[in-house]
Amino acid sequence: MQETLPPIDWGQPWLAPWRGLGEPAWQQVQQGVPVAEALNAVAATDGLTAPVHFVPAAALPPGEAYEHFIFHTRCVPTRDNLHDFFNGLCWLRFPLLKARLNALQAGQIRRDGIGAVRGPLRDAITVFDENGAVLLAPPALQEALQARNWQRLFIDLRPLWRQATLLLVGHALLEKLVSPRKPVTAHVFASHDAMESVANVDDWLAQALNAPTLARKPFSPLPVLGVPGWWAQNLNFSFYDDPDVFRPPRKPITT
Repeated sequence: MQETLPPIDWGQPWLAPWRGLGEPAWQQVQQGVPVAEALNAVAATDGLTAPVHFVPAAALPPGEAYEHFIFHTRCVPTRDNLHDFFNGLCWLRFPLLKARLNALQAGQIRRDGIGAVRGPLRDAITVFDENGAVLLAPPALQEALQARNWQRLFIDLRPLWRQATLLLVGHALLEKLVSPRKPVTAHVFASHDAMESVANVDDWLAQALNAPTLARKPFSPLPVLGVPGWWAQNLNFSFYDDPDVFRPPRKPITT
C-alpha cells in the first residue's frame, strides 16, 4: 500500500543537488506512478547507466536477504514510500558506491549468514548507507569536526565553510530532512581532496570505503542543520548551545 506522500522542498540546500533527478521522479510518484517505475523512467530519460533495475517489493522472495537478492539479480525491491524513493535516487546518483556497499554486504551474508547481530563490517556499512555524508573541506574544518569542537567548527572557522561542501549520501538521512529537525545527524566521511564532480566523489568513495576502512567506522557525527547557510536559526550562535544535539567528545574510559 502506498503511503501518504509528503511534498518535498527541492530548494532546500541539502536537497538542491538531488533536484535534477529527484523532482521529476517525485512528480510521477505523486501522480500515482509506483516508485520503482518512476525511478526506472527517470534513469532511462536521463540516459543513466544504472547498475540495477527497480522492481516492486513483492519481487523479493520470502526469507531471502534483501542485499543478497540485489547482488545476485541486480534488482532492487522497492516499496512505495519515501525511504525507498531516496534509496533509489542514491543508486542512480552514486552507483559505484552503492554497488560496492551491496557487494560487501552480500559477501558477509554469504560467509556468516543472517543472524541477530550484523557484525562490525555490516553494521558500519548500514550506518553509512542509511545516514552517511561526505564533507569536502579544508583540513582545519575536518579536524574540528573530528574533535567535535563545535565552537571552532561552526563559529571560529565559519568563513572556511565557503570552501566546503557537505554532500548527503544516506537515504534515511535524506528522508528525515524532508521534515527537518534540529537533532538530525549525519555520519560524515571527510576529505580535503578536490572533487571535480559527483561522479568523481562516487568513484573515490567506492575505492576509499573498503572493508578494513569501514570496519573502523571512520565517521564523525555532524548535526546537519548546524551547517552555515543551511538553516536560518544557526545565524544566532546560541543555536549551538544545545548539548543534547551538539554533544561534547566522549571522555576516555579510565580504569
